Amino acid sequence: MSEKTIDERSKLRRSSSAQFSRSISLPQAIALYVGAVVGAGVLILPGIAANMSGPGSLVAWAFDGILGLPLALTFAFLAARFPDAGGVAAFTRRAFGTMWGGIVGWFYFFGAAVAQVVVPLTGGYYVSQAFGWGRLGSFVVAALILALAVSANLYGLRLSGRIQLLLSGGVVLILLVATIAALPHMKLTNLTPLFPHGFVPVGHTMILLFFAFFGWEAIAQLSEEFRDPARDIVRSTIFSVAIVTLLYLAASLAVVATGMYGTAGQDRVAIASLIAASFGGNTRVVTAVIAVLITLGTANAYIAATSRLGYALGRDGAFPQWMSSLNTRAIPVRAILAIGGFAAGGLALCYFLRWEAEQLLVVPTSLGLATYIIGTAAGVRLLSRWKRLVSGGALLLCSIVLPFASASIFFPLILAGAAFLYMKVRKQQAHELMR
Repeated sequence: MSEKTIDERSKLRRSSSAQFSRSISLPQAIALYVGAVVGAGVLILPGIAANMSGPGSLVAWAFDGILGLPLALTFAFLAARFPDAGGVAAFTRRAFGTMWGGIVGWFYFFGAAVAQVVVPLTGGYYVSQAFGWGRLGSFVVAALILALAVSANLYGLRLSGRIQLLLSGGVVLILLVATIAALPHMKLTNLTPLFPHGFVPVGHTMILLFFAFFGWEAIAQLSEEFRDPARDIVRSTIFSVAIVTLLYLAASLAVVATGMYGTAGQDRVAIASLIAASFGGNTRVVTAVIAVLITLGTANAYIAATSRLGYALGRDGAFPQWMSSLNTRAIPVRAILAIGGFAAGGLALCYFLRWEAEQLLVVPTSLGLATYIIGTAAGVRLLSRWKRLVSGGALLLCSIVLPFASASIFFPLILAGAAFLYMKVRKQQAHELMR
C-alpha cells in the first residue's frame, strides 16, 4: 500500500468519526502539563538518585531540567503546528514515514502504560507506609488510584481537566511548603563531596531521572482538544517548565541536604521522611494525601494523553482498528479501558512475582529516551529557522545521555522489532483484501 493511499485512508477515518471537543483552556493545560511531569518521580526518585550518586544527583537533576526546556518547546512547536491525537507518533510519521511513526507510537504507548503501574504503586507505598498496611496495602491503594484515574477519563477531559487543576495546584503548594520547612534541617556538609562515587553514576542517574521529566510530549496527544492550540500550547509549556524545574530542584536539594536517604526502604519514601522531619508530630495523613494527589494527578494526565495516542495508532493502522473508536461524547473509551486493563494486569503480575516499582523504571525510561531522540529528530526535519535549532539542541542533549543507557537500550530495540512485524503483517492483510 502506498504512502499516499495510507494518508487518504487516514483522512477518511478522521472525517467519518466523532471529533474531539476543544475544551482545554490555558490554566487546564498548565495543570495537565504539571500533573503529567510532576508525578511519581518526585516521590520515589530524589532518594534513589541521591543514593546512586550522592550530592552529584543534583547535577543530574539540573541537567535533565535544562534538557526539559528545548524538549518541551520542540513538542510544543510541533503540536501547535500539527495538532493531532497521535502526538509524537504523528510528527514522526510526517517526518520519516508511516513505519517510523508507528514504531515511535509503540514506544510511547507501552512506556506510558508501564508507567501506569509504577505511578499508582508509588502512591501505594507512601499511603501504606503512613498507615502501616504492608505490601498488600500498597497494591490495594495503587489499584484504587488507577481505578479513579480511569473513571475520571471515562467521563471526559472537561471533568478530568477540572480535577487536574485542583490536583496540580495542591501538589505545587504542598511541595513548596515542605521544602521551605526543611530549610532549618539542611546542612552544607551533606553536599560534599559532590561526586563521592565518581561521575559515571551521575550519568546513570541522568538516565534514571528521565522518568521524572516524562510528560512534555504527553500533552501533544491532547493538542486537538485545546481551545486555541496555536497560542496556548507554547504558553502553557513555558509556564510549566519553570514550575516543574523549580519544584524538582527544590525537593531534590532538600532530600540531599537533610540526608534523608541511604537505604532502599528510606529512598522510596524520602519525601515522606522530609515532611516528617520538617513538621514533626504525626504526619501520616499529610503524607498519604500528598501521595494520592501527586500520583492521581499523574495517572489522570497520562491516561488522558496515552488513550488519545492509542486511538490515533488504531486510526492510522499501527494498532488494531477497534482502538480507533470514540463514543458519542468523543471519548476514546476502548483505548482508556485498554490502558487501565494493561496497568491492572501489571499490578497483579508485580504483586505475585514480588517485583517493586523501581525494578520497572528501566522500561519507561529507555522507551522514553528513544521517543525523545526520534521525536526531536522529527522536529529538526519539520520545523524551520530558530525552532529547528531548538529541536537540534534537544536532540544533541538526548544523544549525550544515550551512552549511559547501556543494556536498557534493548527494550526499544525489541519493541521496534515487534512493531515492525505487526505493521508488516497488517499491511500484507490489507493488500490481500484489496485483491
